[in-house]
This record gives sequence, C-alpha cells and structure tokens, in this order.
Amino acid sequence: MSKTDRTEASRIADQLRRAFDGEAWHGDSLFEILEGVTAARAAARPIAGAHTIWELVLHVAAWDGAVLRRLGGAAVELSDGENFPPVRDTSEAAWRSALAQVRRGHEELVAAVASLPDSRLEDMVPGKEGAHYNFYYMLHGVVQHELYHAGQIALLKKG
Repeated sequence: MSKTDRTEASRIADQLRRAFDGEAWHGDSLFEILEGVTAARAAARPIAGAHTIWELVLHVAAWDGAVLRRLGGAAVELSDGENFPPVRDTSEAAWRSALAQVRRGHEELVAAVASLPDSRLEDMVPGKEGAHYNFYYMLHGVVQHELYHAGQIALLKKG
C-alpha cells in the first residue's frame, strides 16, 4: 500500500504503534522507555503519593482495553480499580507477565484501528454524549494518553 492509499484509520494505528513500540517523532516510545526496568524498579514509589511505573503500565493497558471494547460497540467506563489496577505480586515473573499482557492488548488495539473503516471515525463513541466524542477524537486521545504516561514513566525511571 502506498502512502497515498493509506486510510486515516491506518495512519492513527501507525501513530499508536509508534507511541508504544518506536520510531516516534518525539523520542523514545513507551516500550523503549520500559527497556531494562526491573520488577523492583517498576514497583518502587520514588515520589510519595504518585503512581509507580507498574501502576502506570497497567493503567495504559486498561485504557487500551477500554478503547478496544468501545470500538466493538460497548459503552465502557472504568471503575477506580479498573482504571489503576492494583499490583499484588511484585515478582520479576509477574512484571514480565504484565508487560506481555500489555503488549498483546496493545497489538490487538492497533490491529483493530488499522482495519477500522474511515467512515466509522465520525461515529459517536458508545456511552459518550458530547458532540466531539467520536472515534476520531478517542483514537487520537489514546495516542496522547500513552505518550503522556510514557513521559511520567521516563521520569520515574530516572528517579
């Protein structure tokens, strides 16, 4: 597919992929920032009252999942516990499992967005009332969301 044949949805999917996996215009992607982070580092709370790296990763995954379900027609709102799922097991194996789960969910989201017909971008997101809250708005928002939290994680990794 040439660049001129690409759909808007495939361009958004590409931005999602770049924010998560690399080749982003701004710098390191989420997974590039997470490279080398151990379970102990991910669970550490260097700033009192702030979320940990691990909590932020699970939060990103929760919203990737929510957006995917919204694309499927569900009206999704996350509870506090779903929005920032608690980390109960801080072992290295649990951290690796969490990263694999986040990656799988993100790949599903990117695939769903890439196959979305452009005609659906102006459709309203189920359960959202605002005239501006269409799929186009939501999908750009999830890209911004991942980059916002990637920045937080980068700072926590340095701390």
